[in-house]
Amino acid sequence: MENFIRNMPKVELHMHIEGSLEPELLFKLAKRNGVPLRFKSVDEVRKAYHFTDLQSFLDIYYEGASVLLKEEDFYDMTWAYLKQVNAQNMRHTEIFFDPQTHTDRGIPFETVVTGIRRALVDAEQQFNITSKLIMCFLRHLSAEAAMQTLNQALPYKDWIVAVGLDSSEVGNPPEKFALVFDEARAQGFLTVSHAGEEGPPEYIWKTLDLLKVKRIDHGVRSEEDLKLVKRLVTEQIPLTVCPLSNIKLRVFERMENHNLKRLLDLGLCVTVNSDDPAYFGGYITENYLAVQKALELDFEDIYHLAKNAIQATFLAQKEKQKLLDELDNYFEQNKLK
Repeated sequence: MENFIRNMPKVELHMHIEGSLEPELLFKLAKRNGVPLRFKSVDEVRKAYHFTDLQSFLDIYYEGASVLLKEEDFYDMTWAYLKQVNAQNMRHTEIFFDPQTHTDRGIPFETVVTGIRRALVDAEQQFNITSKLIMCFLRHLSAEAAMQTLNQALPYKDWIVAVGLDSSEVGNPPEKFALVFDEARAQGFLTVSHAGEEGPPEYIWKTLDLLKVKRIDHGVRSEEDLKLVKRLVTEQIPLTVCPLSNIKLRVFERMENHNLKRLLDLGLCVTVNSDDPAYFGGYITENYLAVQKALELDFEDIYHLAKNAIQATFLAQKEKQKLLDELDNYFEQNKLK
């Protein structure tokens, strides 16, 4: 099963590019840019990648992002992620970026998006990994700040497929950003949003009804509301679940307690993703392996998770079908479907 998962073609839908900043690269960029760190070595940085809840994670996450100053930095960070997942047989990835984390430090929007975009283009040419870029608003900041960020993104509409909502969920309900999401949809962007990780099922309802999202990022607390589960099944709203992240942030105490298998068995469109792989201890393969072992997932479960991810992408149907055919061929050739 381990070799099978490692070699399986994969798709990822929930990955924050700033969350792929490994300690070695963080230290390298800090030195290159003359950014002082409170850490004296890579080992000290790695030890700091320990936290007990979402806020303690976000604190170190934003501190780490402070080393990103130039277009080259954003390119190098994105390229490092793409090289890593190319070795894990990634075929398509839809990544988040948080422009406000950088523009609030005086980094031009253009610098951020151009560096990331160049790496994505190079990866398609060199690795044959296709990609989509999703811009997230930081929900602990104001709706007015989000609207300003949306306006900054308009010249780059051809590079950005959707807008999302991340950062501190509790105390920042979806309705806070309803007008921003209305404007984003009017400008032609698709919408997604983090919901039901820290926040209650009510946030998922509001995300669907007010933000009109195509996917729910996380969504594991939907299980607490059977009416909500029924709606998610009926409408086949994808949930981009991040198992290792959920354990690291104590959403579940142990992987054996994770509800991914139950959600899958209920008929929800559940997918496996890495969230912030440098901080949470693994990229997409490690997430698959961890959840498979803990929940004793069989080959049919793995197949459905991988298939769900392809169907939940923002690719055109022809491109989805190509990936589905490759997945089917992989399972059939290994006689394990």
